[in-house]
Amino acid sequence: MSVPTQLGDAAPPRVGPRVTYRGTAYPAEVVARGAAYEIFSGVELPGFEWAPRPGAPLPWRRFVHATEVTAVHDGPGPADEEPDAPLLVPLHRDRTWSQVQELTQQPSAAGDPVLATLRTSAVVRRGTRMVKVLSARQLAGHVRGLLPHGFCHREHDVAHLRTPSALAVLGTDGGSAQDVVYALRWRAVDPTDYDMPTGEGHRGLVELAAGDRIGAAVLGTGFAPSSTQVVPEFVTRDFADLPMPANATLVAYPAEGVEVVLYAYQAEQRGWLRMVGPRWRHLLATVPGISSEQEYVPIGEPAASTRLVGGYAGSEYEAVADLPGGFRVQALTRTGRYPVESVARRLRYARWRDVDCVVLREETGWLRLRLCRPGPEAVAATGAQCHERGVYETWAPAADVTDDRIVDLPYPL
Repeated sequence: MSVPTQLGDAAPPRVGPRVTYRGTAYPAEVVARGAAYEIFSGVELPGFEWAPRPGAPLPWRRFVHATEVTAVHDGPGPADEEPDAPLLVPLHRDRTWSQVQELTQQPSAAGDPVLATLRTSAVVRRGTRMVKVLSARQLAGHVRGLLPHGFCHREHDVAHLRTPSALAVLGTDGGSAQDVVYALRWRAVDPTDYDMPTGEGHRGLVELAAGDRIGAAVLGTGFAPSSTQVVPEFVTRDFADLPMPANATLVAYPAEGVEVVLYAYQAEQRGWLRMVGPRWRHLLATVPGISSEQEYVPIGEPAASTRLVGGYAGSEYEAVADLPGGFRVQALTRTGRYPVESVARRLRYARWRDVDCVVLREETGWLRLRLCRPGPEAVAATGAQCHERGVYETWAPAADVTDDRIVDLPYPL
């Protein structure tokens, strides 16, 4: 006679690999190509959430970063690309991970050598997947043509943050928690496009008063404010826009803990192709001005704020970053998409009231400017308004600006 077993005693169904976390093996699913895992349990355990969903082997689950996993059994084969480098810091009995996490939250520790070691281990290389968490309003802006800019993170460092509540720590618009969080994901074209928000160059961000900013304070340590996480932050160089690479995606993270791809960027048409099916189209219901039934949302001509230019056979062409493959000429036909021989990011700088700015666009004698190094003095001098965390913009008469110039920032090939 067989005796029924409790759910926690039953052998759980296999799904993907089994991973060892804190000495116990769990069935798991791979997240972000192995940067994190979703582990499952048949009984309630500390840190696990009740979240049954179709396809899940067991009803209790938890997301853990790959660095928290000590063993992977029957995992996937070798990755088809080089993984990003994990965070590294020397630990010992007098310096635990919890103590390091607390150190990342102390602005007075910005120059600490331990933090410097940890921060420099977060390396951006060509092809690194970058992520910027978005609100519904910001998502609508990107569909209509906004480009990557401001605060962002390596996907590798945030892969275990998969629910709206967990991702709220990375929001940049200062809004309240939502039932669904959105994100823009793209591949980094070059590490020189990104800065760490640390040091003298970004001291002004740390000094901005609460009434002059949107979103969480900038700590100056290079890490996102959080009571539990260690997430290195990046900002786009001079807070400038970056050209949108081919195959960038706009994704949604509902409470179910799944990732839903909403749109994929089609470089040839300079627009977003809808990818989401009927099951998840309700995730777009709160996005202002966006219809969930639109198959394709064009964004018009390339933004004047920045673009890639490539050289081929002695002529200059608009170029596209199609990573990890490389750079090619912007063309609608396959025969015209040949690789370029040189490539650079072109953008416009200006100086107004002794403040360095990037020029976003020009309208009837006025320039839309974004501050390169926001701080209390620069904000007061220009009257710039904060539009999201770290991003300050203003209008200036074109006749009043100085040092107005076009700059090409070359990328090595």
